[in-house]
Amino acid sequence: MAISQAAYSSSAFQFLIAEQDAFGTIEGAGDNAYHALDVDSVGSPSLNPNQALDVRAGSRVLQATDFFHSNVATVKEISVSGTATTNALDLLLENIMGEAEGSASGVYSFLSNASAQSVGRGASSQAGTLLSVVIKSGFGTNADLSFKDCVVTSLSLSGDTGTEGGRIKFSCTLKTGSAVEDLTDATTTVDTAFTAASENYLMSSWAAAYRQLVGVADVVMTSFTLNLTNDAEFTGPISTGFDVITRAGEFSATLDSTIKYDDKCEDMFENFNDQSTGASEGATKLNHQSALADASFGISMPLSVFTNVSFNEQTMMMLDVSIKAVGSGVGSSTALVEVAC
Repeated sequence: MAISQAAYSSSAFQFLIAEQDAFGTIEGAGDNAYHALDVDSVGSPSLNPNQALDVRAGSRVLQATDFFHSNVATVKEISVSGTATTNALDLLLENIMGEAEGSASGVYSFLSNASAQSVGRGASSQAGTLLSVVIKSGFGTNADLSFKDCVVTSLSLSGDTGTEGGRIKFSCTLKTGSAVEDLTDATTTVDTAFTAASENYLMSSWAAAYRQLVGVADVVMTSFTLNLTNDAEFTGPISTGFDVITRAGEFSATLDSTIKYDDKCEDMFENFNDQSTGASEGATKLNHQSALADASFGISMPLSVFTNVSFNEQTMMMLDVSIKAVGSGVGSSTALVEVAC
């Protein structure tokens, strides 16, 4: 057989996600649209098969008959990063926050009194809790990688004034315990309607009075990273993966930021050191106005504490500040964290 002279650009590959309506059934053509994320690159997923490569008794080498390989009861991880466009954030925030499918508010919240969340086979409604993911090949649908029953377990949103003028970027990890499928349907619906003009979010949109870290407003910020974590456990192994996906561990929201050291924040070392046990140190908000609003990127932590304050020696003195959102009590419906897009 002759060699192939074909070559394909890595930028021709696409990363697609769609809301999934039923556990165990990947979204198909003509159903929920697949959204093409504005990604920097498409990396390889971690398939994590179970393999046994131990040499068995009776031989000094691994014999072919001794090799064990299984992709049943394994958790696959898919990581992706890129520009935080509206379509991407709507789907990713909705999933990691556990909000209802198609939330129209544009403001996504995780509440102080949130309980454990489970999805699995036989449940009456899975809409909005699962995503289908397709890594679309650059040369043909028969080579696409597709994953069903995916949940977003970590999502980072960040901006740096020295990188693309503070344009908001994202990185996230998705997990699934279901078997990997080959997508061969050439008519998969793909929505690639994001545009640089209409879907960019910038740090420069935040008003000074609402650049507030743990109660201190009017900070001058050069960079930030919001980290949301909502891990999942996969239980009940079956031939196609797992019976149940459960989110029962801690939902964590942390913010790391670099700000200019000035009279606004000179007390932050003292504030960090003298925090009171059992109490919030203040609210954290990055927004263009007091209230978060649809179509504008903003972050709100009604209650928050310092986890670190340190000097960052540059041409002028800066501070690195780390913050964690805290809840209002197990009986409170107040938001732990909110993100708008």
